[in-house]
Amino acid sequence: MTAEIKHRNIKTNGINMHIAEAGEGPLVLLVHGFPELWYSWRHQIPAIADAGFHAVAPDVRGYGDSDKPHEIEAYAMKEHIADLLGILDEMGEKQAVIVGHDWGGPMAWNSAALYPDRYRAVVGLSVPYLPRGPMPPLQMMNAMFQDKFFYILYFQEPGVAEAEFESDVDRSMRLFTWGASGEAQSISGFGTAMVNKPKDSKLFDGAPNVEGVPPWMTEEEHKYYVEQFKKGGFRGPINRYRNMDRDWEQMPELADRKIEQPALFIIGARDGVASFAPMDPMKQLVPNLKIVSLEGAGHWTQQERPNEVNAEIISFLKSL
Repeated sequence: MTAEIKHRNIKTNGINMHIAEAGEGPLVLLVHGFPELWYSWRHQIPAIADAGFHAVAPDVRGYGDSDKPHEIEAYAMKEHIADLLGILDEMGEKQAVIVGHDWGGPMAWNSAALYPDRYRAVVGLSVPYLPRGPMPPLQMMNAMFQDKFFYILYFQEPGVAEAEFESDVDRSMRLFTWGASGEAQSISGFGTAMVNKPKDSKLFDGAPNVEGVPPWMTEEEHKYYVEQFKKGGFRGPINRYRNMDRDWEQMPELADRKIEQPALFIIGARDGVASFAPMDPMKQLVPNLKIVSLEGAGHWTQQERPNEVNAEIISFLKSL
């Protein structure tokens, strides 16, 4: 019998946070990325619960049914880390295993690096553990991309990307989902739409017209995302990108911080993140690391390959 997902709100770090949860046993915290929700773990929560764990997936601040502070600095990495620690405290748990995808990846890695006594193991999907760079990240990206478009730089000006996403949420979510999926390579136009265009382009300029949703998603599932983002907007989610230099300044202690806990990293072989977030530095910084690459999968790792991801995570949890 599959565990039933239940919903409630909890108080953490001064905000109300919506969580979806199932099961009993050791706590496993599932942290989503951009532009997602607790819902991106819909295939994992019941499976992890059925394996004998307490699976908890929050809507990260700014998303879904959690609070959405207005100020940009409210989305600094240290606030997200405090939100997650607060979930452990609220549940009376001394320790958890933390699992993160996309932006949830750095949230998970940094949580494990800074609070090794609270997180006994860590799983990252899509985004590797990256050491603190020698200069602020935006400076580095400006040097790398110069007069070419790069989405993170495009996201910096408050209001601009929000307006583009919110002008047609259904189309934006379709394009973004297709564009980062493993199937995107087979659709002509996607490869060039995200890169090689002039710096003053918009995100979806040049994107092909796509129908429907990728084969691993249903229209019903797509609709859930669209309704949530129509309601909550994109300011909170995009504010995360506007804190990258602030994070660099606020967390110098991450400079060469190793993660000694057992760790698992899962990436789709077709995930575009690999092109600008290299995996090699992580191998030195995370000595107890297992890496799994999923052939043909794109960026939406746990949604594109739910069975493989569930099997890897559950086998990892049981090995601890």
